[in-house]
Amino acid sequence: MATFARSAVVTVVLSILPLLAGAPACAFTKLWVAKSGVDSPSCGAVASPCATFQRAHDNISAGGEIGVLTPGDYGVPTNPVTAGIFISKSVSITSDTVGEAGILNTSALSVAVNIDAAASDVVGLRGLVLDGLGAGAKGIQASHLSALHVQNCVIRNFEGSSSPYGIATLSTSGRIALFVSDTLIYNNGSASNSGGILLGAMGGSISAVLDRVRLENNVIGLNVLNLGAATDNFRVTVRDTTISGNAGDGIVASTNGVSSTVVLVERSAAVNNTGSGLHADGAHSLILLGDSIITNNSTGVSRTNGGQLISYGDNRNHNNVGDEGTASATFSLF
Repeated sequence: MATFARSAVVTVVLSILPLLAGAPACAFTKLWVAKSGVDSPSCGAVASPCATFQRAHDNISAGGEIGVLTPGDYGVPTNPVTAGIFISKSVSITSDTVGEAGILNTSALSVAVNIDAAASDVVGLRGLVLDGLGAGAKGIQASHLSALHVQNCVIRNFEGSSSPYGIATLSTSGRIALFVSDTLIYNNGSASNSGGILLGAMGGSISAVLDRVRLENNVIGLNVLNLGAATDNFRVTVRDTTISGNAGDGIVASTNGVSSTVVLVERSAAVNNTGSGLHADGAHSLILLGDSIITNNSTGVSRTNGGQLISYGDNRNHNNVGDEGTASATFSLF
């Protein structure tokens, strides 16, 4: 009788094992990383945190959150070419009040946070320091996703490739929404077409809101570059933001003459930029400017190749090194 019972138990266990083997590996909605952590297929609990963002990402369920327990570099130190994290699903990474935590990049081929997810996925990054150390290619690169939220981050020193940027969205289809707030982006870029933030696409559309952002000492501060078709439109809002000390234009909005771009700049300052404070370049490229200051740039505002800049009539454009520049038209306030 006992032999039969033991046999029955063994049979049940053996029948369950294939089901367990086929169970999803990512069954966690909250995981942790720590400098003392160890990467393993089961890491992520508070008592056994992961060592890198990548392992925590691979272990977590879509839509989950990765928290930081201690300060540190959470890139992949054994692979400097791809150091950082590759994100392929909805996830949030949060560092609050633990000291400096983020990713250090040491290769001109590397991206600190590389996002290539599904069209419905949403990614959130909060409280991180992404440092290219003068060599990294991009702090954040987003190719495909629904929305990216960047809050209270520092993104700096990405200068290593032919076109380095602090943040770059590179849509080829669909629409990407970018939200950046309370974030410092500085000392990024090395060539003329590089800098702080690139909103770029050969196809697809981008919407973006920059709120309380500082774009300082980059090559270009904000480059809105739409090279898509007539149906591809960019809609960008820049609010309560400082764009200063950049080696090129503070904000440049460009089209290929076919696509459409509208940039609203409100309650912001474009100061001390070596290029234009604001530059609209190309047909269907429009900058709307309200309650902002443009001063001590090489040129205040520029309009080239059919670009337009329309003022709400309450801006201060003065004391630039060269021409102040003029608006295409002025809206009446109401």
